[in-house]
Amino acid sequence: MNDIREHNRDKAHEIQTRQTIVRLLSSMASAKEISQYLKRFSQLDAKRFAVVKVGGAVLRDDLDALTSSLAFLQDVGLTPIVIHGAGPQLDRELAAAGIDKQTVNGLRVTTPEALAIVRRVFHAQNLKLVEALQAFDARATSIVSGVFEAGYIDRDTYGLVGQVERVELAPIEASLKAGSIPVIASLGETASGQILNVNADFAANELVQVLQPYKIVFLTGTGGLLDERGKVIDSINLTSEYEHLVRQPWVNGGMKVKIEQIKALLDTLPLTSSVSITKPSELAKELFTHKGSGTLVRRGERVLEVSRWDQLDLPRLRTLIESAFGRELVADYFDDTRLHRAYVSENYRAAVILTREDAGTYLDKFAVLDDAQGEGLGRAVWQVMREQNPSLFWRSRNGNAVNPFYFSESDGCLRQEKWRVFWYGMDGFEAIARCVDHCADRPATLLDAPAAKGGAA
Repeated sequence: MNDIREHNRDKAHEIQTRQTIVRLLSSMASAKEISQYLKRFSQLDAKRFAVVKVGGAVLRDDLDALTSSLAFLQDVGLTPIVIHGAGPQLDRELAAAGIDKQTVNGLRVTTPEALAIVRRVFHAQNLKLVEALQAFDARATSIVSGVFEAGYIDRDTYGLVGQVERVELAPIEASLKAGSIPVIASLGETASGQILNVNADFAANELVQVLQPYKIVFLTGTGGLLDERGKVIDSINLTSEYEHLVRQPWVNGGMKVKIEQIKALLDTLPLTSSVSITKPSELAKELFTHKGSGTLVRRGERVLEVSRWDQLDLPRLRTLIESAFGRELVADYFDDTRLHRAYVSENYRAAVILTREDAGTYLDKFAVLDDAQGEGLGRAVWQVMREQNPSLFWRSRNGNAVNPFYFSESDGCLRQEKWRVFWYGMDGFEAIARCVDHCADRPATLLDAPAAKGGAA
């Protein structure tokens, strides 16, 4: 009887904790967003939720934020798989031992003397994170061996440095089965038992290849990939943006290598997988909100560009628009709307529809499905459209949740009784006045219904 009471008490505490966390999350996003992500993540096999790569600098500088974020995930019923490096700690300990740091092609040359320090530092950093998690009442398991079977890369050049040849999941699965966060050090062993130093990024990549997780998270101090102004890039759709991005003069050195590595990684994973780069303190916001907090990178979808309705699957497009807005299109929309150009993701999950009016190019619909929000797919379609259309105007209902995005993308905005009118690239007051007049007189093409969800109409 006591066991039953204890179980019920634990269960009630677990439910209360989950409800408290959901309320906390709701302060930074809508309840709908939170439930949407929780449902999506909780339906995954435990080992397919997320692999979180933690650099040594984060362990050194941001341990409290890291442990609270990881413990938080466990409290909402999600168990990430954590793999860590220890670069700065190794630099310090090797220097203290009088061992000069030597790298070849970015890999640390590891002598037998250095390997003893590598093992000690990795074990210490691993236990440091596990103990910190346990101090937050999280369950965590230290795994410093038995996962990565490795072979020498080139013993003459690198010494005791390995490349992963096989990943053994048994220690990870045992930890997950016990409801404990696996905390994995990037140390490898040969088949005969020789310990080898393995680059943490390479080890994480090999682990990801085997697990095929839904999320791959890189925790960094910068909180994401930075653009030419030092601002975090919020999302990258590799299919539509990669070639353009890597040609930018400000994408060089380590950033270019990182983008290339992420692309190579995502090319081998399911289309649903994504890479997030964020700060430890922003991990929950990145995972559970559409807006996110760092850089979200997805393989993404091609963007179809057409100038005639008969080039599109109109029933699918109608479903997309009606699902995104939560309202029905008028029956003769495609017959009566003079299409200028449409940009549609290949799986009909996001679309921009433009018409040509006397006042200029008009954005008639910007629609993104719920399950594509937070992926950056809508932004990717928008960016393709924007590159090809130097001037544009549109209207959006007052109170539309998308309006902050429209403000950031427009040169100006004017509020009418029912609508906000936005524009960019318009030259002079008269041109803007024509746009405003057009928006005031334009008939609605979505039937009135409660709670329109968003977009431009």
